[in-house]
Amino acid sequence: MNKPEAVGSAPGLVDRARAIAPLISAEADEIERTRRLTPKVVSALVDNGLYRSLLPKSFGGFESPPLVFMEMLEEIAKADASTAWCLGQCSVVAMTAAYLDADVARQVFGKPTDIMAWGAIAHDVQAVPGGYTISARWDFASGSRQANWLGAHVQVLESDGTRRIKPNGTPEIRTIVFPASSATMHDVWNVIGLCGTGTDSYSVENLFIPENFAALRDDFTALREKGPLYGLTTYTMFGLGFGAVSLGVARATLDAAVDLARKKHSVGIAAMRDNNSVQGLIGRTEAKLRAARAYHYSTASEAWQELLDTGRLSEKGRAAIRLSATYTIHQAAEVVDTAYHMAGATAVFKSNPFERRFRDMHAIAQQIQARDNHYEDVGKMILTNSVIPRGPTV
Repeated sequence: MNKPEAVGSAPGLVDRARAIAPLISAEADEIERTRRLTPKVVSALVDNGLYRSLLPKSFGGFESPPLVFMEMLEEIAKADASTAWCLGQCSVVAMTAAYLDADVARQVFGKPTDIMAWGAIAHDVQAVPGGYTISARWDFASGSRQANWLGAHVQVLESDGTRRIKPNGTPEIRTIVFPASSATMHDVWNVIGLCGTGTDSYSVENLFIPENFAALRDDFTALREKGPLYGLTTYTMFGLGFGAVSLGVARATLDAAVDLARKKHSVGIAAMRDNNSVQGLIGRTEAKLRAARAYHYSTASEAWQELLDTGRLSEKGRAAIRLSATYTIHQAAEVVDTAYHMAGATAVFKSNPFERRFRDMHAIAQQIQARDNHYEDVGKMILTNSVIPRGPTV
């Protein structure tokens, strides 16, 4: 399989991520302490254009292939999971520009410092002349502390109180977009893992949203950009990105365990590097991590080829990504667990590179892209529709 940077556009994004990784590593303790990315880290991400990896080229973005986006996140995650998580979240959110009116998209994403974040799907928006009004609160807004724009996914109520229904019979969900200054932020992110993401809540009171600031996101009938990247939904891209973040965390944790094993020696006990059990465990864990990475990247590669060929990702293609993302996150968590336990008592000290990654990895494994019911969904599809894509032949 080709290196992701060889796939197509966005040359240099992965190299830029590697170049700023030492800065992010140095800021990681402060990110953890303050529960948000530091100004130095945000500036580095902005100055290197990393937030714009998935933004359409027509608005100054890179419109990069998924594999480039994934490896960029993987490199950042090796330095700090919270930074990678925020970067992944806000980068995918920028795909909304492909559904907005061009003038609105330029207003929201026109400057390099423009960043948008959003929370979970919740609440109704009331249709009024010229747009919508809403009073509501949303949770789980990763990256919102760096954002100058916020979004929210809402169902539409007509003026008579009835729910707006799409032609296919499902409720219409719109993504409303508004300045972060219009919202009240609520500092609620007191958690055990991904502490630095600042995944707080936000609320608005009787806020008016103009019609052209309410996008039919992930509804391909409303898509304004024609590039193959936008044949992917944001939900699918989240799966690819967060799987990559988990791989970066696992890689850094296993590398730390290997480094410890090379050095650690207890009185009366053979050095870890000379212990046959440790040697075998490292070999098997290395194989597990490499296998998970190869599976996730090959699935993304096949999806990208389908997009290049057809402009759309099939239901089977989406299911394949859902499966690979879920499996990759679970395998990465097992790698981190193994490395953590291999380190013994050393791992519990905050001065060592284990305990934060252990907590971060298990926070990743708790979120929606890692839910076990994804296996059930894909298993049902296999049983009813014969097969899903199995990745390219190598």
